[in-house]
Amino acid sequence: PNALTPHGPDHALIGGVVAVVVFITLCFIIVLGRYLARHKGTYLTNEAKGAEDAPDADTAIINAEGNHAHAEEKKEYFI
Repeated sequence: PNALTPHGPDHALIGGVVAVVVFITLCFIIVLGRYLARHKGTYLTNEAKGAEDAPDADTAIINAEGNHAHAEEKKEYFI
């Protein structure tokens, strides 16, 4: 029998395939995590300070700190 002919599965080939699959899976998880972190749906609100304890909206406006009469609102565009 020749010592150079393999009698079982090629372990280097199996190890290489497993390594590639693990690498691709890790890359996919990283890309998916970055996407979900950037598009998590949270946004910054500009609520009036001092309006947390108000029983209704009118009282909140009256008790709010700061002048919101000329506040510039950010425009939202929906596609």
